[in-house]
Amino acid sequence: MIQAEFYQSKGLLGGFRVTGHAGFAESGQDIVCAAVSSACMLAANIITDGFHISAKAQAEDNVMLCKAEMPDERTHAVLDMLEQQLEMICEEYPGTIKISFSEV
Repeated sequence: MIQAEFYQSKGLLGGFRVTGHAGFAESGQDIVCAAVSSACMLAANIITDGFHISAKAQAEDNVMLCKAEMPDERTHAVLDMLEQQLEMICEEYPGTIKISFSEV
C-alpha cells in the first residue's frame, strides 16, 4: 500500500511524503504507482520550479518528498489538489493508498 502523509501547519498544507507500492500490479506495470508518482512529481515541480518556492524535494528509494520552507496559499492550493487527486485514485483502486495528515 502507498502511504501518503501530508504536512500541515496553521491550517496550510506545506508538504508531503509518499512511500511504498500500491500492489495493484507487478513492479513496472503498476498503473496506480505510476499515477501517484506522476501526480506527486507534478506537484513538487509546480511548487519548486513553477512558483520558485524554496522547498526540500527528493525522489529516491521509494520515497517522494516535498516540503516547503515557508508554506503559503500557493503551496496549500497545489497540495490540496494533490490530495484530491490521490483520493480519486483511491476511490477508483480501493486499498492501494492510505492518506494521513500530520501537524508540523
